[in-house]
Amino acid sequence: MADDIIATAAEALEAEALPRLREVHAGEGAQTDAQVLPPALRKPAQGKSPARWAYERLIHYIKRFEDGLAPGEEVAMAMTGGHSGVLRIQGMGYFDPDIVTFYGTDPSGAKTQLIQHVTQLSVILRALPRPRPETPPERIGFQLARELEEDEIESGEEMTPQGPDAAPETS
Repeated sequence: MADDIIATAAEALEAEALPRLREVHAGEGAQTDAQVLPPALRKPAQGKSPARWAYERLIHYIKRFEDGLAPGEEVAMAMTGGHSGVLRIQGMGYFDPDIVTFYGTDPSGAKTQLIQHVTQLSVILRALPRPRPETPPERIGFQLARELEEDEIESGEEMTPQGPDAAPETS
């Protein structure tokens, strides 16, 4: 029997405005579950600039992508819409209200920065072999996610789960 959750009209409206993430993947062991979002993404996008909102969601995708990497791989991104190649992601930022930037190196090791307007944002994440296999992999997604959580704690924002993704699932 499903849990009966009673919500006020205000809670129902808030739940409709809160971000949701759903993905469906093909193949054996594919996941089709709704994702539990990190605290920063459980809040409505209202009050966030387009750059901040894109930045937070990109962090989520990069971290999840890194979760599936082999120990000998690191995350990189391929530039879309041109022949600029691949950027090994070593940092990321945003400039309100509408710019997201990626920092890293290209395959030759040259310092690289991509500055992207949020309306033009299109990113392909790629797994690349680590340039120095003897060193631990750099997991930029984990670092960015940790920094995002620390920013919320420092700002005094409530970290308690809210909305439809907050309720624990029961069977």
